[in-house]
Amino acid sequence: MRKTKPKKRQVLPDPVFGDVRVTRFVNHLMRDGKKSISYDIFYSALEIVKAKLPNEEKSALEIWKAALDNVTPQVEVKSRRVGGATFQVPTEIYPGRKESISMKNIISFARKRGGKNMAEKLAAEIVDAYNSQGGAYKRKEDMHRMAEANRAFAHFRF
Repeated sequence: MRKTKPKKRQVLPDPVFGDVRVTRFVNHLMRDGKKSISYDIFYSALEIVKAKLPNEEKSALEIWKAALDNVTPQVEVKSRRVGGATFQVPTEIYPGRKESISMKNIISFARKRGGKNMAEKLAAEIVDAYNSQGGAYKRKEDMHRMAEANRAFAHFRF
């Protein structure tokens, strides 16, 4: 679409916490349209997180939100062709994309983990992200490092 931006779809809040971010996360987690299974995985992952961090005063949902904030990147590099050369230009990310990237990173690194089932793998990745470690946190650090290394090309911004 050249002229108009498509309208953002309204996402309904989830049934347990009444939070729209949870629904977005579950939508990223979902495969083959099986949303109820995705909800089951997410809620059982939060229960496992609460069991793993019993002395934490925050609720499991707050731990998950803090983990998301820990793996949310602020800048990314985009390829920009100038003349004959392609430069990696650091650009700031708009808020919706930040959230989407962080959710997708947590889910993809949870899928790559070794573990019994997806709920346990997701719980382990959430705990690692909460403690500022793990694959998703490393991906964020790598993105920031790339942007820092290519800061000289920031004047090629779109």
